[in-house]
Amino acid sequence: MTSFDLVEPETLEDAFKWLGVDDSSVRPFGGGTALMLMMKAQLFTPVRLVSLRKLGRQFEGIERSSNDGSFRIGAMTTFSQLEHSPEIRAHLPVITQTMKTLANVRVRNVATVGGNLAHGDPHLDLPPVWMALDASATIVNSSGTRTIPVGDIFSGYYETTLEQGDLIAELRVPVRPGWRSRYIKVTTRAEHDWPALGIGLSLHAEGRVIKDLRIVLSAAIDKPTRLIGAENVLRGKEIDDALLKRAGEAAADETHIETDNRGSAPYKKHLLRVHIARAVSALVTE
Repeated sequence: MTSFDLVEPETLEDAFKWLGVDDSSVRPFGGGTALMLMMKAQLFTPVRLVSLRKLGRQFEGIERSSNDGSFRIGAMTTFSQLEHSPEIRAHLPVITQTMKTLANVRVRNVATVGGNLAHGDPHLDLPPVWMALDASATIVNSSGTRTIPVGDIFSGYYETTLEQGDLIAELRVPVRPGWRSRYIKVTTRAEHDWPALGIGLSLHAEGRVIKDLRIVLSAAIDKPTRLIGAENVLRGKEIDDALLKRAGEAAADETHIETDNRGSAPYKKHLLRVHIARAVSALVTE
């Protein structure tokens, strides 16, 4: 591993100063779990790393709004803090459920919410969950602040729309009464390994009629992606076996799934059909 500079700014202004160069080998980091692996594998050679751990309260913590009940989750919040938050467990239980098979305790103690998104890896477990929950991200840079849907962060395989000098400051996650959510992780290896297929699903049903829903596919494609075609098949309909089969076919047809060492494309499409039907049926009948 080649030498590099490590700086730990204590203010945003200083962070922007260190990051404000047109050089992709200068990079911010939170927990650094994925970054260190890339450096060890010589996939990334930095000249400067900018640690965000001293930036203070504005990048940390989990807070619930007294107005609409939505959550603000700071970008430097660790996975363990999410996992053990009583309020997250009570109001966004799908996140707590997802943590049960997400990496391991050592990673969850260090990895951060913002860094996980900025990494842009399509195999990660939380991005499809955030998208299914309709979460948004607040991005800051030296010019100001903008808020975008979490799905707009991703542009391709390990690629994001974040520009040099951009930092993810926080997530905003709505709490939607009557909605139920689930994350389906399908892996051919150990349960904590990267999935061959990940599905984030959130829906609002009255009886067996689906009033609204969001389905997000990850791992089997180059970025987490909403399955709009499958959603349109299901939205406003009373579910039965025929409808679930049509939704599964729509999902398989609207995405480009590639063969890799976790399974062939036909195998993953079969998994997609099966698990969408199972998950929708289970959520509607909860």
